[in-house]
Amino acid sequence: MSGLIIELGYMGLSVSNADAWKHFAGKIMGLEISDEGEGDRFYLRMDEWHHRFVVHVDGQDDLAYMGWRVAGRQELDQAARLLEANGVEVTFGSPEEAAERRVLGLLKLQDPGGNPTEIFYGPQVDAHRPFHPGRPMHGRFVTGAQGMGHCILRQSDDDAAYAFYEMLGFRGDVEHHLPLPNGMTAKPIFMHCNERDHSVAFGMGPMPKRINHFMFEYTDLRDFGRTHDLIRKEGTDVALALGMHSNDRALTFYCANPSGWLWEPGWNGRPSSDVQEYYVSDILGHDNEAEGYGMDLRLRTY
Repeated sequence: MSGLIIELGYMGLSVSNADAWKHFAGKIMGLEISDEGEGDRFYLRMDEWHHRFVVHVDGQDDLAYMGWRVAGRQELDQAARLLEANGVEVTFGSPEEAAERRVLGLLKLQDPGGNPTEIFYGPQVDAHRPFHPGRPMHGRFVTGAQGMGHCILRQSDDDAAYAFYEMLGFRGDVEHHLPLPNGMTAKPIFMHCNERDHSVAFGMGPMPKRINHFMFEYTDLRDFGRTHDLIRKEGTDVALALGMHSNDRALTFYCANPSGWLWEPGWNGRPSSDVQEYYVSDILGHDNEAEGYGMDLRLRTY
């Protein structure tokens, strides 16, 4: 990869029920809960970083912001010049804002869909502080060179969103043709910036929230299976049952989080490719269950 952005590094979440989120993220998903007594927030760890999520307890129940990483200060300055040259309003975060995010520097902007976006370098990595999952696990989470996962975002203009992320060095295009009940065809766009099959996607039509879902992966099938069992035992809404997409080949399912949008736990996704393909069906599973989460599509056509 040769683009400026190298990974989806962190996300800020706005939530209304802190206790429900701590249970969901820690006891069910296996992330480490880190509460430093700030009152209005806590953190979720997936690896040795200080955090991968900042969970703001302010009641919006939506994506608050997302942080895309660049390699260093020079790349941050390059990103600022590139964005400004293409008419994107950008501000440099203050030292206080950088300290709050636990990074050395950042830019603040919005993507074409109005999603609060940050570009940063130099995250705080607590190598002295071992990662301790929120529940016993056989393995860990896939992060490293692939970043923390992927997300599907709300966009009002898919062409503008594509141009924005392409400008930052993302590659990709339409990867599915999915039939809709109204006779039209959904053509979602998936874009990657590293070895993960995709880090951002859009093109799912109108969405009530900024984010449709966040996907992350376990390194061990047993941990993925345990998460599936715990979600089923708790009776949490599952929008798409266990299945495998044709594009990333990961074994996944989609379940509701306490803020009313979806998380997609997964295992064994394949690496990204710059050679474009598209698909008309998932490989297996992903049958529709709970409705109303923006995934009421028939992904499997056989």
